[in-house]
Amino acid sequence: MARLLPIVLAMSIMLYAGAIDDILGLPPMARFIIEILVVLGVVFSTGTCVDSLHGLWGMSAFPWWFAVPLTVFAGVGIINSVNMVDGVNGLSSGLCAVCSFLFGAVFVSVGDYANALLAFVMSAALLPFLVHNVFGNTSRMFIGDAGTMVMGMLMAWFVISALHNATPLLPYADGCCIVALVLAVLAVPVSDTLRVMTMRILRGRSPFSPDRTHLHHAFVAIGVSHSITALSEICINLLVVLAWYLSVVLGAPKQCQLYVVVLVAAFLVWGTYFFLEHERSSNSRKARWLRNFSPKTHFGSREWWQRISFFLDSPEYSEHERKNLRERLERKFMNR
Repeated sequence: MARLLPIVLAMSIMLYAGAIDDILGLPPMARFIIEILVVLGVVFSTGTCVDSLHGLWGMSAFPWWFAVPLTVFAGVGIINSVNMVDGVNGLSSGLCAVCSFLFGAVFVSVGDYANALLAFVMSAALLPFLVHNVFGNTSRMFIGDAGTMVMGMLMAWFVISALHNATPLLPYADGCCIVALVLAVLAVPVSDTLRVMTMRILRGRSPFSPDRTHLHHAFVAIGVSHSITALSEICINLLVVLAWYLSVVLGAPKQCQLYVVVLVAAFLVWGTYFFLEHERSSNSRKARWLRNFSPKTHFGSREWWQRISFFLDSPEYSEHERKNLRERLERKFMNR
């Protein structure tokens, strides 16, 4: 467990830097420098880095002068990809809760119980926040850059640890491509960030300039609620993981497993974005159906949704206010 102290310290630094960014605002270059230094600190304090592809394309161990920059590039990329999907309620926290649980299962399989415990604790810790973020009104919480940078740092650590650990994933031993697995687990944030940055570069803009071209923006633009948008992207992520798992069960070579993950992620993430954008700008039958269906994804006026919100918000009210709110809800749904 002592080897996890550097990552806990790294998460604390990220929390502090993210809080400063939320309150005062940090220039993008300052954030990149902080992220690079923190990832370097984790690499040198733990001796853990991406130093092998475990037989993928015949590659074995990398020299340190290549492994360290590769680890920093991957770590900073993951931190920012998690930060960039934080656009609707429940998305970043829901995705990271699912990803943490999946990483925990991976670490249990390889016998890395310290990282497994850290992953399961993060997954469980995100659930109360997720409920308040989605259902709360007066009790609603927002994760901000402080939260996404902490989650991104932890996801980066899980990827680095999984790729550094040479223990084969049981029960498939050497037939499992660990590179494909970690990419599948983070399919939505990584694929969506790559698409957004590619589109910005093709349009002659900085890849770090803000816009509204993420997948969740496409869902919201066509009228889909935040909760269904988050659920849809989590399901897409799980489908990519399922595609990887099926490729392993069917005995696909390691390279093919990676190609399956890349192609399925591109089809589901990029394809869904371009489909939604095309339908939003057209007047086809599918577009009209989507516009008519989208209002049905907003559950805020449903009785069950409001009762959950009342349960979450009521501790903030006095007894008199709770009684009035309860009576208003009962009258509202009895008169329907």
